[in-house]
Amino acid sequence: MSKPIPVALGCEPVVGSLTSLRKRDYKVTNRLQEGKRPLYAVVFNFIDSRYFNVFATVGGNRVTVYQCLEGGVIAVLQSYVDEDKDESFYTVSWACNIDGAPYVVAGGFNGIIRVIDAGSEKIHKSFVGHGDSINEIRTQPLKPSLVVSASKDESVRLWNVHTGICILIFAGAGGHRNEVLSVDFHPSDIYRIASCGMDNTVKIWSMKEFWTYVEKSFTWTDLPSKFPTKYVQFPVFIASVHTNYVDCNRWLGDFILSKSVDNEIVLWEPKVKEQTPGEGVADILQKYPVPECDIWFIKFSCDFHYNAAAIGNREGKIFVWELQSSPPVLVARLSHAQSKSPIRQTAMSYDGSIILSCCEDGTIWRWDVVTNSTT
Repeated sequence: MSKPIPVALGCEPVVGSLTSLRKRDYKVTNRLQEGKRPLYAVVFNFIDSRYFNVFATVGGNRVTVYQCLEGGVIAVLQSYVDEDKDESFYTVSWACNIDGAPYVVAGGFNGIIRVIDAGSEKIHKSFVGHGDSINEIRTQPLKPSLVVSASKDESVRLWNVHTGICILIFAGAGGHRNEVLSVDFHPSDIYRIASCGMDNTVKIWSMKEFWTYVEKSFTWTDLPSKFPTKYVQFPVFIASVHTNYVDCNRWLGDFILSKSVDNEIVLWEPKVKEQTPGEGVADILQKYPVPECDIWFIKFSCDFHYNAAAIGNREGKIFVWELQSSPPVLVARLSHAQSKSPIRQTAMSYDGSIILSCCEDGTIWRWDVVTNSTT
């Protein structure tokens, strides 16, 4: 049985200062009221360079696709309304089929993953398998036909959106012991994912020994239900970096950024002993404070190159941290008199020049960087 990793003692983590100088100015260029239901997720399309300025939101039983245009304009491109009026989507991700056609992949309360063909605005596939609601969906950037889903049913599942196959289920003896709230693919190690949740742990999993099944999923011609889905029962690493729910984790190279409900994002290094799975240490490197960020299900986002992270809080403010400086530098603190509702998720554009936030009150806010020539 894998035991939680002790946090390494020694060097104290470097904590960023909230009073340090701002480096970038942003201004509100748009505010949309999408509806009355809370918006839980917003995400730019980083999969396809033709659509870097396109983003999707989810709230209630609706998935909406928008485009950011010049001058703060946000254009609605399409909207998908689920057949079940009681569905409440919590997460959305961009993916594509093997021909490169863009898909929007959404999941939520019902536990059904909807794969929507963005070209035809029709459902391409629906994935049934999770036994409870879905808290996050992420796409493999190196193979964007693969997505992972994190669920309240205590499991993570790997899917092929092209063929509709559930390839792997990360659950069992070494799996999460409560809701899984977040999951992420490693940016360069195609075999590795990290997941975290309400059992207060972050777990790192390897797909290396199951990779033949991943490859088989692309050529499978029989019914998806006949595919030999495999269980991955043991993570290679378990970390107890936090003492409460962990609701967002992202890889930063080989390091992990994760947050709980204690007003900070933590950057740490998992030091895995390959010979003894589950053993090793977690070395906490840096902390990025985020005031009034003490409710669960608030997720941060990064630009394409992970230069910065943007995170909202329960008071409608956004904090933008430079990730790759030590000590951490607060790039911007964004607030507006009308933005008072909790921000569930932000989305940073490819180059970080636009920051979107989606809020509990059904609003979408657009902030654009102010260049020196326009000030």
